[in-house]
Amino acid sequence: MAVYHMVWIKFNDGVSEERKAEHMAALNGMKGKVAAIDSVVAGENFTDRANGFTHGLIVEVADRDALPAYIQDEHHVSVATPLKEDAQLMAMDIEV
Repeated sequence: MAVYHMVWIKFNDGVSEERKAEHMAALNGMKGKVAAIDSVVAGENFTDRANGFTHGLIVEVADRDALPAYIQDEHHVSVATPLKEDAQLMAMDIEV
């Protein structure tokens, strides 16, 4: 069963629009660089229903066994580490 890793992103005050765009490009650019990823989408929220979270990420991996491979992948870590410095993150994983 496929697993969807979802991340809500709330950028810290003072993070520029340019920096936010760099983070989104890096997240969307993980496809093809992280072997465990089947699909990835990242973008800006357009509603007021997310309690201040402004951006989101959805990553699809094949199954539960693939999730640790994605999370521990060197390229994923290189994208996630600076994002964690610039934003508050909330994550959830579901299996469908």
